[in-house]
Amino acid sequence: MSAIKEMVMAKAITAALRDELAADQKTLLIGEDIGALGGVFRVTEGLQAEFGTHRVIDSPLAESGIVGTSIGMAMRGYRPVAEIQFDGFVFPAFNQITTQLAKMHNRTDGRVKVPVTIRLPYGGHIGSIEHHSESPEALFAHTAGLRILAPSNPQDAYWMTRQAIVSDDPVIILEPKRRYWLKGKVDLQNPAPDAFRAQVLREGTDATIATYGPLVPVALAAAEAARAESRSIEVVDIRSISPLDDETIARSAAKTQRLIVAHEAPTFGGIGGEIAARVAERAHHRLLAPVLRVGGFHMPYPPSAQEHRYLPDIDRMLEAVDRSFSYQRSA
Repeated sequence: MSAIKEMVMAKAITAALRDELAADQKTLLIGEDIGALGGVFRVTEGLQAEFGTHRVIDSPLAESGIVGTSIGMAMRGYRPVAEIQFDGFVFPAFNQITTQLAKMHNRTDGRVKVPVTIRLPYGGHIGSIEHHSESPEALFAHTAGLRILAPSNPQDAYWMTRQAIVSDDPVIILEPKRRYWLKGKVDLQNPAPDAFRAQVLREGTDATIATYGPLVPVALAAAEAARAESRSIEVVDIRSISPLDDETIARSAAKTQRLIVAHEAPTFGGIGGEIAARVAERAHHRLLAPVLRVGGFHMPYPPSAQEHRYLPDIDRMLEAVDRSFSYQRSA
């Protein structure tokens, strides 16, 4: 039987959860409507019937309670995987995540481990309203003690989920819900590269686009479109937001001499600014243009009819590439 299967991202995550539940009796799932309903996006569909209500736990509608309970279970030797229904619903649990979960290991001088995984469907382009389409990754990345992953394809989604669950550190997995139905091949036997390292998905020579999660397919499409103008664009999938693999990103930027960083979150205070600063420190002398950022605007997430204006697309990425090249012309 082949170990390579074609799956949509949502079902790749389901498979990863099933495999970890089967591998370790101490692994369990907790969240709102994840049992009989299978979650809003049906990612946990069938798992409660297979593993029981004591392993796949329907929680009250209380995100602080979900995370707080997960912390307590982790301190007693379990490996809980908490689901937050939507990105904007995570904020009632923000205190538990940033003041307890992220700090417990350090607070106890390493004696207590809290292997909690938080699954957080995030990002826009699903035609929904605020609190259902946000990108809060920078708020968590600023807090030491949390690992933050952002898969962009089914293969990464499967293996990142498994690697997160077995990690002894707390991990937030940002699941790009606009890509839940993206199809791809998943090798169930050979792991994807280290979840906490960036990956060059497309080689190029003229400029680099670095991004993560839902914008990776957009960046790949932009790179393909740039071929019409005889421009060779390298695409780096950042994959891990914390820890950040700035070495791989800087190496690519030094090679192509131009870097554009893209994410759905607002550029103001976003991860792109941190990457720009780190690359400037590492490779400033190799760059022909400043690092440019493409992202959401510094405003509340707009109504669904206007989200296409807010979210970065191919045209905005290519416009940033054009601006990067304009620095060379004016030199």
